[in-house]
Amino acid sequence: MPYTAGKPPLPETPDQLRARIPGWGADLDPADRPQVPRERTDLDSGAHWDFPDRQPETYPRERSIEHEMLPPVFGTAQPLHGPSGKIRRYSYERFSEGRAAHWLLLIAADRVDAGEAHLRSLLTLRPDNPITETGILSEPRRHPIASRRGRVDVRHQVLDPLIVGGPWIVGAVVAFGLLRAVRRR
Repeated sequence: MPYTAGKPPLPETPDQLRARIPGWGADLDPADRPQVPRERTDLDSGAHWDFPDRQPETYPRERSIEHEMLPPVFGTAQPLHGPSGKIRRYSYERFSEGRAAHWLLLIAADRVDAGEAHLRSLLTLRPDNPITETGILSEPRRHPIASRRGRVDVRHQVLDPLIVGGPWIVGAVVAFGLLRAVRRR
C-alpha cells in the first residue's frame, strides 16, 4: 500500500534482480556510496502515523489512470474550469501518463487556458496591455542584438512577434468585425 510509514516488501530479492539485470545494485556496497556515513536508519523518523490523514476531496480531482487513489495531500488552488478543464479531464480519464497523447492534450489545455484568459481580459474594463506586459518596449533599450546572439533558438526568433502579438491582432480584428456588424444593424 502506498504512503505508509513502513518500507514495502520488494517484489524480487536483490539476488534475483542482480541475476536478471546486469549491473543492478552496483551502489549497494557501502564502500561505493558517498552518503553512507551520513545515512542513518536507526533514528526515529518522527512520523506519528502508519498511514497519514487524508485531505478531504471536496470536488472530483483529476488523477492518473495508473493510480487508484489520490496522495494524502494534493493541491486545490486552481480547480479545473471551462473548455481547458474539460480537455485536462479527458486527458487524465483516457490516457496513461506514459502516452504522448496525455501530455499533448495537457499542453493544448494550457494554450486553451491562455486563450480563455486573454478573452476574459478583453471583456474587462482594464484589458491586458500586450505592449508593456511582454517587454517589447524594453528590448530595444537593453542590448537588443547582444541579447539575441548566442541563443539556441535563433531560427525561432522571427516567430516571437507573431506568437506574442498574433493573439492580440486576431482579437483586434474580431473586435473590429463585431463593432462593424453592430454598426450596420
